Amino acid sequence: MAPRSTRPQSREPLTRQRVLHAAVGLADAGGLATLSMRKLGEAIGVEAMSLYNHVANKEDLLDGMVDLVFGEIELPAPSEEWRPAMRRRAIDMRLALARHPWAIGLMESRSTPGPATLRHHDAVLGCLRRGGFSLAMTAHAVSVLDSYIYGFALQEKGLPFGSPEETADLADAIMSGFGDGEYPYLAEIATAHVMRPGYCFGDEFAYGLDLILDGLRQAGGH
Repeated sequence: MAPRSTRPQSREPLTRQRVLHAAVGLADAGGLATLSMRKLGEAIGVEAMSLYNHVANKEDLLDGMVDLVFGEIELPAPSEEWRPAMRRRAIDMRLALARHPWAIGLMESRSTPGPATLRHHDAVLGCLRRGGFSLAMTAHAVSVLDSYIYGFALQEKGLPFGSPEETADLADAIMSGFGDGEYPYLAEIATAHVMRPGYCFGDEFAYGLDLILDGLRQAGGH
């Protein structure tokens, strides 16, 4: 009698959605560098070759993973005013990128976008057009908003601190290497702003977002 396989048996049917959700989970835990078809198959409990019945290749897998992230972001309602819709969308996107930091840099890079990706972009464009933006101003608005959202998410991902306490400790450590009066403006913002109780770099996102939205209103929105 042949020995029984020790590989975990998959009880759920293998589907594209199941493969994509498992891939997102692996990437969330360890980044894209840790994602391979072999590890993905092990996580699901199937042979790696079985995955190719549901994703054509690694690029198709990434397309689907990005599409899942776009699907987490609430779409503007047809009757919704553009400013609150764009504000909520920006906040939702930042939160999605915080949950899935591997997606930063991939969200706009796919040459074969999925249906959730296409719905997202079409809804954003429609919201701005209905809000009174010309075609050119709609393009400008999307560009500046996305640049800010993705740029902030990338900066936030790379920061060497993750809590107000860690921020204050790092600022204190950096300042300890300053001579008196050597960098007066850095010392000022560190002691009078960054090191104060409750400071959180993430709070800067909403402030900058509102500046952009106010500027867009003046430039072309109702």
